[in-house]
Amino acid sequence: MTTEESQVDEEEKPQAPSFNVVYTCMRCGTPVTQSELSRLPEIKCICGFRVFAKLRPPVVKSLKAV
Repeated sequence: MTTEESQVDEEEKPQAPSFNVVYTCMRCGTPVTQSELSRLPEIKCICGFRVFAKLRPPVVKSLKAV
């Protein structure tokens, strides 16, 4: 395989979508990203609490009643 073929193969690979999920600690409210949590050996906030809530966008969806 030549270097040109290997470069083409790398370009054709589909990229995995990267999601920027943000969690907040339930005790102190510190925002933590998913990538920061994955680097740690255990899922724990800097305050020591282990319960997180997913931070939702402030957009409220409204649906029409049928």
